[in-house]
Amino acid sequence: MIPWELDITQMQNCNCNYGCPCQYTVDPTHGSCEASVVYEIHSGFYGDTDLAGTRAAFAAIWPEAIYKGNGQMQLMIDDSASDAQRKGLEAILTGKDTDEMATGWYIFNAMCPTKHETIYCKIDSKIDIEERTGSATVHGMFNLEVEPLKNPVSGMPHRAAMSLPNGFDFLYAEVANGTTKSLGGAIELPNNVGTHSQLSRNRMNNHGMVKH
Repeated sequence: MIPWELDITQMQNCNCNYGCPCQYTVDPTHGSCEASVVYEIHSGFYGDTDLAGTRAAFAAIWPEAIYKGNGQMQLMIDDSASDAQRKGLEAILTGKDTDEMATGWYIFNAMCPTKHETIYCKIDSKIDIEERTGSATVHGMFNLEVEPLKNPVSGMPHRAAMSLPNGFDFLYAEVANGTTKSLGGAIELPNNVGTHSQLSRNRMNNHGMVKH
């Protein structure tokens, strides 16, 4: 197993109501799970390859809850990544060199028998976890815009968060409102409009989340 570790900020959007029922062992709001995710990699490595400063993303759809499988996904890696960085990121984000069930990437890939070709394209992103805002363009694939939840009475920003002490995808995440606009690629996400989004900072390696 090739050793790896990542320190990342991730911003994701799914088609469910705010809070994402999956985090509470409840079926998805509308039956299916449809998601877009963008990653900013602050530091990390795959073997001897430095992964700092790279970006990646993916889009995925499952017809029912993720654990029931039968999903499809497509990975995107920023085209500024070197060949070695591309190889490392693709390995990590497809669950390779990872303990069984240790990361979200391992699980998502295991639950997606259909894996579309990896796309190398420009990825621009700006994510502010504290403010619950973000904007990302995965060129030719999708745009993702995130803003704070709003109090329905005052219209002021409303803060809510999720904590999963034993999480495999995140340990703590700020909840927000997100919209994904598909631009191309193999997966369309027409239902991700004003739906659940979350922003988190995570460290993980071959064995799962790094808690200290």
